[in-house]
Amino acid sequence: MPEKVTIADVARRASVSRQTVSNVLNSPDLVREETRERVRQAVEELGYRVNQAARRMRTGRSRLLAVRIEPTQDGMNVFDRFLHGLTGSAAKAGYRVILYTADDDRSEIATFDDLLGAYEPDAFVLTSTHHGDVRTSWLAERELAFVTFGRPWGMPEGGAHPWVDVDGAAGTAAATRHLLGAGHRRIGFIGWPEGSGVGDDRRSGWARALIDAGLTARTSSVKDAKIGEAGALEQRTDGSAAEGEAAARELIAAGATALVCVSDSVALGALQAGPVPVIGFDDTPVAAAIGLTSLSQPLSDAATRCVRVLTRLLDNDSPDKPDHVLLEPSLVIRRTA
Repeated sequence: MPEKVTIADVARRASVSRQTVSNVLNSPDLVREETRERVRQAVEELGYRVNQAARRMRTGRSRLLAVRIEPTQDGMNVFDRFLHGLTGSAAKAGYRVILYTADDDRSEIATFDDLLGAYEPDAFVLTSTHHGDVRTSWLAERELAFVTFGRPWGMPEGGAHPWVDVDGAAGTAAATRHLLGAGHRRIGFIGWPEGSGVGDDRRSGWARALIDAGLTARTSSVKDAKIGEAGALEQRTDGSAAEGEAAARELIAAGATALVCVSDSVALGALQAGPVPVIGFDDTPVAAAIGLTSLSQPLSDAATRCVRVLTRLLDNDSPDKPDHVLLEPSLVIRRTA
């Protein structure tokens, strides 16, 4: 049976002290990047495995971050990129990510309780924030560390907990300005049902860009509604490609010469409705494959920021006010716009 590799073995291989190895494993921010890499290489070469139970007793931490796996919708899931970035950023900070599933807020809170009993994660990353989100209050009441990827919709002054989000309004405003610059003055918007925090945010950017250009953004559910030279119409959908196509046909029939969509899924349907420029949101692999102009979210950066916020919280190095990070998407222009 091979001898057990010890922390002293790693220290000798990396030509550092045992305390430095311990710092790399438990508090990597205290160690220079060059030294961290040397220690990590020694750990990998020797096959050293940290005794998690012993480390938890010593530090009071599990070095685990918990996050829910998002369901796939219409065969698309941009969350994978965020999850990949989160896992990589967590590893660099000395943490590991554990995944769980949940169907709604109630089942997710029950899962929190189970995870805390079985694994004692140090912190949670919450996704898919929405109006009336009770998950954040449950964690806050128990003084558990967490960050949300998404704003606390409906809360004054951005809410009392830390969050990282992508500015959907800035994205759709940029998309609308792009179409205005191409000469379009009758630009339709296809969104999600009213009350969706993300959907309403994306809709507001389209409306703001039209107003800034001296045009009018107005809603219509009447199939024969017409779009004037100084106006635009919108349609709400359930987010599916099929409804995206139906909504696009209505808007084109009403006079729209270009369309901004709340998601790539909706945009894929809109492409089938007629030969007008269409811009999606999320820049999914499907969008890239078919040449759909879309807004790309900086998901890797968002994931890195989430980990940074949590490590500051866990190290008691947070500012007086909670971290609120708002990132801007970028417009990836392809042949469809």
